[in-house]
Amino acid sequence: MPIRCRSETRDAGDAPHLHALAGRGEDGVVTADGPAEAVTAPGPAPGWARQVAAVAVLTGAGISTDSGIPDFRGPQGLWTRNPSAEKLSTYQAYMADPELRCRSWQARLAHPAWTAEPNRAHRALARLACSAIDTQVITQNIDELHQRAGTPPERVTELHGTMFGVLCTGCGDRTAMAAALDRVRAGEQDPPCTLCGGILKSATVMFGQPLPPGVFERAAAAAARCDLLLAIGSTLTVEPAASLCSIATAAGASLVIVNRDPTPYDPAATAVIRDPIGEAVPRIAGQILPA
Repeated sequence: MPIRCRSETRDAGDAPHLHALAGRGEDGVVTADGPAEAVTAPGPAPGWARQVAAVAVLTGAGISTDSGIPDFRGPQGLWTRNPSAEKLSTYQAYMADPELRCRSWQARLAHPAWTAEPNRAHRALARLACSAIDTQVITQNIDELHQRAGTPPERVTELHGTMFGVLCTGCGDRTAMAAALDRVRAGEQDPPCTLCGGILKSATVMFGQPLPPGVFERAAAAAARCDLLLAIGSTLTVEPAASLCSIATAAGASLVIVNRDPTPYDPAATAVIRDPIGEAVPRIAGQILPA
């Protein structure tokens, strides 16, 4: 499968398997083949949570909002309230505009992730990842909260990189973000690479950049072999991340979406859960884990 740039999105009408659908219940849960399965109340585990041997988890910005990190496209999202802020994450604009880079460095200084702590959903997924169940966490986030919650790093695939590193766009040198921010605090508004003088950026995938080689392939392999794909806190509009839902369902896995707002993949899901993520994810983890 070709790797598409992060900036490419898919309209709801283009999402695969939308013809295979589905009953919708008054409780907000969608199922693929009939009346909605109630998952909002405690009780016996639903069918998709039973005898699960392998889980793939795709997480988006919504899982970190309870940690104090705003999402991007929600009603109070960073880009919803300030559409021009999206340029700070666009590679071509960043490279071409020194003033925008200065703004980006100031935004990095003030990013809430530096003081954020893992929340209940992160910790619940860490429990899954530390169990006998083959759990792979595939995240669109750059905040490293999954690892800090206790998910083993080898079980985390960061599709869009990490904000804790810095990359030189000239020579490719990688350094720690903390050191670069110290230079900004000392007065360097747009600190250049100390080796070649090139432009520095966070070690994240901006809009307009391809994913690093091998990253999506690893995520796709996890989606293809899982029994259950949990898509948590993602709008499922950014590709190629959203296509992991199609890969999993094509291989026969159940797809469960936990998100406040509708996504293009809702009709293809085994279940859609609208409960707050901090409530739903610990409950789901408890249903999946053997008693």
